[in-house]
Amino acid sequence: MNLDLRDYSVRTDLAVESKEMAETAYGGPVPGLNEQIDENEGIKVTRLDVTNEAASRQIGKMVGHYITIEVPGLRTQDSDLQEKVAATFAKEFSVFLPKIGISEGAKVLIVGLGNWNVTPDALGPLVVENVLVTRHFFELTPDQVSPGYREVSAIAPGVLGITGIESSEVVQGIVDRTKPDLIIAIDALAARNLERVNTTIQIADIGIHPGSGIGNKRRGLTKEILGVPCIAIGVPTVCYASTIVNNVFDLMKTHFDQESGAGQQPQTKQILGLLTELTEGERLGLVKEVLQPLGHDLIVTPKEIDEFIEDIANVIASGLNLALHDAVNPDNVATYTH
Repeated sequence: MNLDLRDYSVRTDLAVESKEMAETAYGGPVPGLNEQIDENEGIKVTRLDVTNEAASRQIGKMVGHYITIEVPGLRTQDSDLQEKVAATFAKEFSVFLPKIGISEGAKVLIVGLGNWNVTPDALGPLVVENVLVTRHFFELTPDQVSPGYREVSAIAPGVLGITGIESSEVVQGIVDRTKPDLIIAIDALAARNLERVNTTIQIADIGIHPGSGIGNKRRGLTKEILGVPCIAIGVPTVCYASTIVNNVFDLMKTHFDQESGAGQQPQTKQILGLLTELTEGERLGLVKEVLQPLGHDLIVTPKEIDEFIEDIANVIASGLNLALHDAVNPDNVATYTH
């Protein structure tokens, strides 16, 4: 079987997953990647710095700083855990700002990317609904603004299919008029690992490209394009069907290997046949060939997405409110979201 594997790479927007795949291919740690991991009370924080172009090419991510917060327990909808995640997010984000050169009083524009009519893609607009915006107070009644607040504005520009205008073009017009010091762009992502869907938050200083999670390559929101530093915040809400099937093969192989008792020959090859000998790229290519009669790959989201998207939007909005405004604290943060 001759497969053209160029279009069969595993799609993921998460830097930690790209790093894992790169290390597997490289056969060990990739030079130019600096990683620090902390784990506490079920919350795993990975800080990944891509320091040079060679490492960037190796993992397929731009040179920059990436923070990933993984919380498998978010699936349980535990409100106490959600508060801890919001506090962790706020702490990491507060440290992240000075790390990339953002001053304490910087004016912020929050951009909620995505389609509010499609639940897995509604993260950005939902966060915008819940963040504390203050720019109008600074513009209209600056003498009445209490200490502890900074100038924050927010916009959900919609998607190209609804407005006919690229999100980047909408944001560029707003940036030219309102002159923010920082853009925070929020969007839904695609993951490789099923376990990371709906349980992971990524923060990066490299900007964002609308639609990149589903294979679109369009004008993005980056410092190079907009002239303003741009932080990207994303949550994986979808996974490709081909990636899911590919992952299932790995899970089945692991399961059959473990089920074989001590001293027994694993029955994996008898059950999975030649699939055990194919590389990940070859296996993914085979899966996509099987799906090809459908005319396209499928994008899959968990059935609990309606409840989750509301919860995670509140977590991110609460974290941003805590990080951006000194006057907001864990005791009163809930009063600013709904």
